[in-house]
Amino acid sequence: MTRMNAYDTPSTAGSSPVESTPQPVRHSLPPPGSPDLWLLRLSDTTDAGSDAAPDAATLDASERERAASFARPVDRVRFTAAHRTLRAVLGSYLGVPPAEIRYARETCPCCGGPHGRPALLGFPGDLHFSLSHRGDLVLIGVAGEPIGVDVELVPDIAGSGELALMLHPDEQREARALDPVRRPGAVARLWTRKEAYLKGLGTGLGRDPALDYIGLGAPDGPRPRVDWHFRDVPVDRGYVASVATRGPLTAPAARPNRVTGRFPRQR
Repeated sequence: MTRMNAYDTPSTAGSSPVESTPQPVRHSLPPPGSPDLWLLRLSDTTDAGSDAAPDAATLDASERERAASFARPVDRVRFTAAHRTLRAVLGSYLGVPPAEIRYARETCPCCGGPHGRPALLGFPGDLHFSLSHRGDLVLIGVAGEPIGVDVELVPDIAGSGELALMLHPDEQREARALDPVRRPGAVARLWTRKEAYLKGLGTGLGRDPALDYIGLGAPDGPRPRVDWHFRDVPVDRGYVASVATRGPLTAPAARPNRVTGRFPRQR
């Protein structure tokens, strides 16, 4: 599994595990059907557990403003580390320093407003990406086609029941039929598929999650449903994650590359 230093740039996908190096490496755009996934454990970063302001030098003004809006220091650290890592990953594909990346938003399919899928300003439109962070984990997806990723904590039985109420009616029936012990993990896994799909669409939860059937079975099972393709992503114990792409997924598995968390502070 490829590893990268979250401050530097990734090594070539699919290579043997290597130590991070300070030299930027230009990363090739993944082929159709085989998105690149990157996973960071925030507790591995040097910022973890610190009340000091995290290094946000590579973030833009709007990102720094949003980070500062969090009341809890741990949330500021998590947000900053997640977005700093996203910039490092994208910079390796684009061949530019992370601080030079500029974002935009596509038109929302729901309302026509400027808050659809995230996009890159000043670069070709064939690089698509998605970011999700929950608890201790950050998941990033990069593809040559629209993509969405989501990572979630597995809820307790009560929490899974609340999630199930927001699903498609057929999905709710599937959830009720499960053994209560299995239900939280299965519902959480389905929820990550659903959120990844909605992020890929560019609507997020602006589109009612109950409208589209995705299902609790195999991610690309036989039942007709939305014209998107799914893989469950193996992540740390206590979490579930998924990736969704608009084009068919040809890769047999969706295993993320690990990002190491050594974020050198600027002096």
